[in-house]
Amino acid sequence: MCMSEPNAGTDVLGMKTNAVYDAARNGYVLNGTKMWITNGTTNGTDTGDLFLVYARTGAEKRTEITQFIVEGGMDGFSVGQKIEDKLGMRASPTAELVFDNVLVPNTNVVGEINGATICMMRNLEIERVALAAMAVGIARRSLDEMISYASDRPAFGKSNLFGFGQIQKHITESYAEYMAGKSYLYGFANGLDLNTHGNGLDADGVKLYCAQMAKNVADRAIQVMGGYGYVGEYTVERLWRDAKLLEIGGGTSESHHKNMARDLHRLDGNKLE
Repeated sequence: MCMSEPNAGTDVLGMKTNAVYDAARNGYVLNGTKMWITNGTTNGTDTGDLFLVYARTGAEKRTEITQFIVEGGMDGFSVGQKIEDKLGMRASPTAELVFDNVLVPNTNVVGEINGATICMMRNLEIERVALAAMAVGIARRSLDEMISYASDRPAFGKSNLFGFGQIQKHITESYAEYMAGKSYLYGFANGLDLNTHGNGLDADGVKLYCAQMAKNVADRAIQVMGGYGYVGEYTVERLWRDAKLLEIGGGTSESHHKNMARDLHRLDGNKLE
């Protein structure tokens, strides 16, 4: 799913990639660049097989955006660069993709012309729930690791670390926050109708909470494990690095604040359920 661009991330409606209809060729000519595309390339040279690309097809409104299916091998479609040296999520290949006069046939238009904005926002809602689930998984693994380590590590004449108040605080607060995030996630996901849109308040909210929670739990795991937590052998340093992306990808925490404040203001005094 290609939305972000070098100069349009959180401001996704500021995208510059455009598609112009060419009646003589029975399709749209696509030009622009997309950035941070997951699975855009695996080897740095070849693109993936199939992409859902959002492009501007109108000039009057920022929302005049259309979805196109772009296939690997189309003339003018190429890899700009494979993004290397990422802080985390290193097993997930990320790329910049370039569209240089790519002819996209009419049959590859998804939905209505200028009608993709609602679809894009609905996809973002679903993505944010999935990223919240990823955060809950990171927190769970971090908890497992710190509990295991604290159970086996002797210190100051004691057979484990559970007798120390500082360690108790790290582990118990992490567990409580993990359970709160898991409950929020499962509760919202259980009632989510994937055929609807307008679920942004809690799609934003669950990702906002769980992303920060996962990073905090992973950070505490490193602290509990001391120097061992800082090295790759003990896993939690990778979990901390991976968790950081969840405060950026799929919508920054700051964008969630903005969206949620707007939606809560629209309640206009109505009580929360």
